[in-house]
Amino acid sequence: MIALMDARGIDTVWNLSGGSPGRGLEQQLAAAGAYPGRIVVFATLDFREPRRGPGWGARLAASLRAAHALGARGLKIPKGLGLGYTDELGALIPVDSAELDEVFTTAGTLGMPVAIHTGDPVAFFSPATPENERWDELSAHPEWSFHRAGVPSWEELFAALERRVARHPKTTFISVHFGNAPEYPDRVGALLDRYPNLTIDTAARIPEVGRHDATRMRAFYERFADRVLFGTDLGVGVGPGELMLGSTGPEPPTEADVERFFSATWRYFETTDRGFPHPTPIQGRWTIDGVGLSRELLRKIYGDNATRLLH
Repeated sequence: MIALMDARGIDTVWNLSGGSPGRGLEQQLAAAGAYPGRIVVFATLDFREPRRGPGWGARLAASLRAAHALGARGLKIPKGLGLGYTDELGALIPVDSAELDEVFTTAGTLGMPVAIHTGDPVAFFSPATPENERWDELSAHPEWSFHRAGVPSWEELFAALERRVARHPKTTFISVHFGNAPEYPDRVGALLDRYPNLTIDTAARIPEVGRHDATRMRAFYERFADRVLFGTDLGVGVGPGELMLGSTGPEPPTEADVERFFSATWRYFETTDRGFPHPTPIQGRWTIDGVGLSRELLRKIYGDNATRLLH
């Protein structure tokens, strides 16, 4: 989820899990319609389609056009592309598959930003052992480990993401989770320099970016002031305890967890405090440093950049 805020109160949210026509999108748009101007719905694609035979790229592009006609404002591509979705032959579909070119070109033609999640934290591609710095998270979710045969490496996925962005200069990409590479801000900055159609968000990666030198990160935000969106990766279910705050643990979050998640996030962006607990303890046992951004820059990241992106 990406949130646009006014005076730090959530004013508008982006629902990035809107579904596809006939598979939940209509219901999500109807729910958003009950709160005019408050919820922006992104469509997703039905990635069962590739298993139905040749021409699936064109069929998915047609589905995207139908989603736009219904009222979807953007497209979300989850990490299953490159890591799990397969075609009719059972082969893994790469992020830069030529079969999907029409989908991404269509998104650009329709003015639908593409929020794309590629890969996962670098540590998820290392052995899932107690020595792994993300062990708390991986032990709670062993299926999140990609250290196994038949899975592309993190570097291969990141390279495929760049090829995808480069191939569609008229399509706006939101490379979520801090450009899908919060461990490497310099590499993210290099992509932003090369591709003016690329934007990033901060969802679920404050723990990682907060580990980097605060002066260096403040300079990053200042340099790319118009290309960073505030994000939370907040997930809300329908049952008790179905709340995700950037990640999930073995127990549902408490009110204290919610308070820490948001207060630590504001503290990162708005103060120059050092060595304080980050928003999502399960993501790693370390502290972070605040970057103390100016009010003008905060306004851009918290809302103005996203507003501009959606015209």
